[in-house]
Amino acid sequence: MLRKRQPVSITLDEVLDNTNSAIIAVDPQGLILYANRAVYNILKIPVRNLLGQSVTAYFPETGLMRVLENGIAELGQQMKFNNTILLSSQTPIYLDDELIGAVAVFQDITVLQNFIDNLVIEREKTEFLQHILEVVLNIAYDGLIVVNKKGVVTMTNQAFASFFRQCPEDLIGKPITEIYKNPKFTEVLKTGLPVHGYIHDLNGHEIIASRIPIIQDGKIVGALGKIVFKNVNELYTLTKKVNSLRSELDYYKKDVLEKNRSARELLKGRNSVMNSLVHTALRVAKSESTVLLRGENGTGKELFAQLLHNESFRWQGPFIKVNCAAVPGNLLESELFGYDEGAFTGARKGGKLGKFELADGGTLFLDEIGDMEMAMQVKLLRVIQEREIERLGGTKPRDIDVRIVAATNRDLEAMIRNRQFREDLYYRLNVVTLTIPPLRERKDDIEGLIKTFLKKFNLQFLQSVTGITEEALNVLMKHRWPGNIRELENIIERAFNLLDGTEIQLKHLPNYLQILADGHQERPFLEGTLENILNRVEKEALIHTLDTTNGNKVQAAKALGLSRSGLYKKLIKHQLH
Repeated sequence: MLRKRQPVSITLDEVLDNTNSAIIAVDPQGLILYANRAVYNILKIPVRNLLGQSVTAYFPETGLMRVLENGIAELGQQMKFNNTILLSSQTPIYLDDELIGAVAVFQDITVLQNFIDNLVIEREKTEFLQHILEVVLNIAYDGLIVVNKKGVVTMTNQAFASFFRQCPEDLIGKPITEIYKNPKFTEVLKTGLPVHGYIHDLNGHEIIASRIPIIQDGKIVGALGKIVFKNVNELYTLTKKVNSLRSELDYYKKDVLEKNRSARELLKGRNSVMNSLVHTALRVAKSESTVLLRGENGTGKELFAQLLHNESFRWQGPFIKVNCAAVPGNLLESELFGYDEGAFTGARKGGKLGKFELADGGTLFLDEIGDMEMAMQVKLLRVIQEREIERLGGTKPRDIDVRIVAATNRDLEAMIRNRQFREDLYYRLNVVTLTIPPLRERKDDIEGLIKTFLKKFNLQFLQSVTGITEEALNVLMKHRWPGNIRELENIIERAFNLLDGTEIQLKHLPNYLQILADGHQERPFLEGTLENILNRVEKEALIHTLDTTNGNKVQAAKALGLSRSGLYKKLIKHQLH
């Protein structure tokens, strides 16, 4: 054929222009002397416009200038140009041992590099997934083994292999029947039916296991056996624990419902003022506003706080109570805000959550807010404004979502005038105020309250008290009730301890109430010397106050205007300690 055709003349330029590699030649100063057509595919600039230009203006990362300086070739260098990945080689050009220039060849390897990168990524993903699978196999179950359709082990974990005192590698590749006799889970290779929770003897161990077929394209290709419990006794223990937790949950559910029902029963009645107040509380409960409860000791402020929580959208959250009068001022800050580890000498390792954090998502009831020291009032005001707290010894603020219900029996307005309570905190707390009337102003509710307490103490004392005699009821109706509902509850509880029948009688009431049975009856404590009379009156006052404060000596001392040490001296004197 060559003999029949005319010879073809091909120049070097034509050869270079038709190659896929970009070629650039430069003189010793780095000025472009030659560029083939492939350079245009990279730069999108006509070749004629490149001649005489500095190569660094277009390929700043090329090593041509280094080659011109040291005369050493640089081969197989990777460089990025725009979104293109180039493989370049720079070679010096010598003529009669004189460096007269250099040539660079660029090969576009973007597609190849992306392919390699994807292979690397896929390999890393595969290795990562394989590692995850190995971890899952070793921690997900007490034991796991997989066989193919021929019954050969293809996968297992250490938990299963340890039953045979071997490693997983020792079992893989072996027929399952060689490992132990009667491998029951392989029955699924024939039936294709899974079985869960069967008891099986595995090399002398009574276990609870499951067997599951592995199906692909409608065909059984293997089987999975997994040990759920290494020992049957573990299941019995777990069942017992679950039943215990279920009982505990039922108890707490019942406890919440019981508190809600108890609060409603104690707050409902015939008194129109009280009924109106309860109706207002039920409406306020649906809001997020801060509520201030005011009233004498024992009027039921905590019951209202519980009602506000139970009827709110936060009812599933915690209800946390803090008595500001019962906690010393130097401890109240850590009690409310908590502390970090090392905050002070004796601080618990790991720190401690405060009441605000414990009440997050629920309600915080601050009882006796009027007894809070001024320094703490400032910090409480900041929490209400900023909705964040900072633990004692901590530096990081913590967001909180808490509804605050406060209560007091103090005259806050007078305390503000006497600079004992901050006015700005007062207005923050006084968004909604519910003033609870004392029992002496709602005596029409006494009979209903007695019935509620009878139900409560019948369950507590396992008795069947049916009611109260008319004589005893008349005495209770005459009383002025300085201790309010709490005093009435204590009187009924005291009567249950003395009862010898099914009705509460006058003789079951405290002495200070029995004297009201006959308004003209001579009072027994007025007999004797003045000193004896005063002693008897003092003792009755102590007994009455302790009854109304439910035995709380701090509140009793406060109600009587005594110091704690003064109260204890009186109790010792009258043998009431």
